[in-house]
Amino acid sequence: MNTAKITVLIADDHNIVRTGLKALLEMESDLSVVGEASDGKQAVAETLRLKPNVVVMDISMPVMDGIEATERIICNAPDTRVLALTSFSSDEDVARIISAGAIGIVMKDSDNDDIVASIRKTAAGETVLSPELKRISQTAIETPKLTPRQKEILHSVTRGLSNQDIAKQFGISVDGVKNHLRAIFLKLGAATRAEAGAIALRKHLLKL
Repeated sequence: MNTAKITVLIADDHNIVRTGLKALLEMESDLSVVGEASDGKQAVAETLRLKPNVVVMDISMPVMDGIEATERIICNAPDTRVLALTSFSSDEDVARIISAGAIGIVMKDSDNDDIVASIRKTAAGETVLSPELKRISQTAIETPKLTPRQKEILHSVTRGLSNQDIAKQFGISVDGVKNHLRAIFLKLGAATRAEAGAIALRKHLLKL
């Protein structure tokens, strides 16, 4: 029986938020807070060091914001998934963090049970969006931006390579490939590999 806990890193520039969220998560038997970060640069460094399953990422932080931090994490630690946590953000910020690779966004004033459930869903690779953010997320889908690595992986998909083949090609795990594909599907609004390739070609994001 697999009893491994979901490991979580909390990135927020407000100590009271980190403390409160850590206390909440440590009440759950299947969750373990393995680290904290007070700015985006530290979030990236701690993610690479600790390799958590999930980073709970505040969008607005000093030194490096959560958007850039998310993009760096997705590029350098593809096995880690990012759940953005925000109190208020512009439509542009929400669209940008989805484009950067976050697979979920929840509001800080969400119920505790919703935040915990969102972390579990993020760890499982499920897309999580607070109801009030779903409309905003369409902006990211309408104007998607793929990272260079995501374009490389999608190009390999269009060539018919399996996840295992792609993992060997780029020296990452199969779960890492799946994580990239989830981010690609979310950005493109695609449900399948074939649909993702077709959308990317139509939007001139990919050339064969």
